Amino acid sequence: MKKLVVLTGAGISAESGLKTFRDSDGLWEGHNIQDVATPEGFRKNPELVLEFYNQRRRQLHEVAPNAGHLLLADLEKDFDVHIVTQNVDNLHERAGSSKVLHLHGELFKVRSTKNYDHVLDWETDLHIGDIDGFGHQLRPHIVWFGEAVPALDQAVSLTEQADCFAVVGTSLQVYPAAGLISYTLPHIPVFYVDPKPAPIYSVPNPVEIIAEPASTGVAKLREKLLQMR
Repeated sequence: MKKLVVLTGAGISAESGLKTFRDSDGLWEGHNIQDVATPEGFRKNPELVLEFYNQRRRQLHEVAPNAGHLLLADLEKDFDVHIVTQNVDNLHERAGSSKVLHLHGELFKVRSTKNYDHVLDWETDLHIGDIDGFGHQLRPHIVWFGEAVPALDQAVSLTEQADCFAVVGTSLQVYPAAGLISYTLPHIPVFYVDPKPAPIYSVPNPVEIIAEPASTGVAKLREKLLQMR
């Protein structure tokens, strides 16, 4: 069974009702990114940061996977599918995808502020005073700007092993995730599904563009992939 690696971004979740990472004015839900998505912002005003992610967590309870998520999960019938996502929601898992690698963390998890490996499942609000077993404050299990991306090496390895590679719903502007496409092998097919696809440079092979949103574009991607089995 061929290995299909799919890099997904905010665009696929936007169709479920989750807003994309930032609006055109550079704000995220009305907040400056530096205030709610950096270690410095957390040190400056932890209450603001915790409440910001509490709101995101509550919103995630109210949405459901869309056709794009469901179609990617359905591809597991015909391919060894690995989802590498920039998204922090769990919509891929809820759609049925069994191999999902989160580059930027997960909303429904929290971790110790002192021990990165101390991670807990967490689906409710997180407050000041919520601590790990050693008395350390818990924080969102999110990779903020300025922090390392621990899952990147695994994502690169998966990309290098891919028989097919697809990008769905991302502007390819956020690094290092955007650089994954450059690790594809020269001979494999590469697809890019997005209603406003960004220019792609430094890729060793041609990229087939499907200029549609994920809900319809992944259906066309599926047709093309099945023809190549």
